[in-house]
Amino acid sequence: MAEEIAGIEIPDSKLAREATDLIRDTTPPLLFHHSRRVYLFGSLQAVTLGIRPDRELLYVAALFHDTGLVPPYRSDDQRFEMDGADQARAFLLTHGIAEADADTVWTAIALHTTPEVPYKMAPEVAATTAGVETDVLGLNLANITQAQIDAVTAAHPRPDFKKQILQAFTDGFKHRPDTTFGTVNADVLEHFVPGFRRTDFVDVIENSAWPE
Repeated sequence: MAEEIAGIEIPDSKLAREATDLIRDTTPPLLFHHSRRVYLFGSLQAVTLGIRPDRELLYVAALFHDTGLVPPYRSDDQRFEMDGADQARAFLLTHGIAEADADTVWTAIALHTTPEVPYKMAPEVAATTAGVETDVLGLNLANITQAQIDAVTAAHPRPDFKKQILQAFTDGFKHRPDTTFGTVNADVLEHFVPGFRRTDFVDVIENSAWPE
């Protein structure tokens, strides 16, 4: 019988079970519980948004969305969001999922820290961002009942989550600071890495190779 939390069914396909086992075994509990909450909150926010994401694709996007913060998924030369997106796409393709669907999941993960844009895209993309924004930023919590919030956090607790997720972000990309240019990730390094100063977009333009 499929598991249900806050009225949301957890996908119980072979693909979903293997994704669950993989992420539970290869990421810290902080990220596993956060990722499951992203799926649950994203599903709940989808109701308010009037969209119907494919549950299995949304589930995989949620599970993989922060894998780029930790080994063995973390790289040295691209944004952490793209690390997770690449891993999810490869996972789906090796399980026989259509390339178009794998690309949708890639996009959902790659854009999950980008404001506004995901909401104009496929339901899975929008719902992934909605789940992230609810769990990390507390956005649109009023769309979810207290009973639903309590059910989600009982199943997947978030003790000291604000401090711990910020530490995970810092550890996940402080070794590749250049990849944070133009993203919210630069805010994290500005706060927590001594000596870091974000690249200024205006400076890049004014100091570019183009003569005036």
